[in-house]
Amino acid sequence: MAAGIVMAVQVTIYLTEGDSWHHRPLHLEILKYLREENVFGAVAFHAVAGFLGRCRVHTADLVEAGGELPVVLTFVDMDEHVNRVLPKLREMAAHRLIVRENVVIEQGSFD
Repeated sequence: MAAGIVMAVQVTIYLTEGDSWHHRPLHLEILKYLREENVFGAVAFHAVAGFLGRCRVHTADLVEAGGELPVVLTFVDMDEHVNRVLPKLREMAAHRLIVRENVVIEQGSFD
């Protein structure tokens, strides 16, 4: 491995805007948990259209979307840190898709 290149793990969680944890929006509760656990960086994207699983495509144009628009949450950190937070995330986002992939940090650092 070349000097300056850092290996890390990126996790992506596919949610809907209607998902909740203790009656609060799940994506916000996950971000709060990740912040408390000092995860390096995380972001939630609110989609304008998409689908999860075998459901129909939901779009922001549909007034009746009712909490079904996708929210994609992604975060990156070192493998050990990801391993520590994943059990709680699996509990919080039960029945939702969680994808983990090894990534190379090309620029920037965990400092």
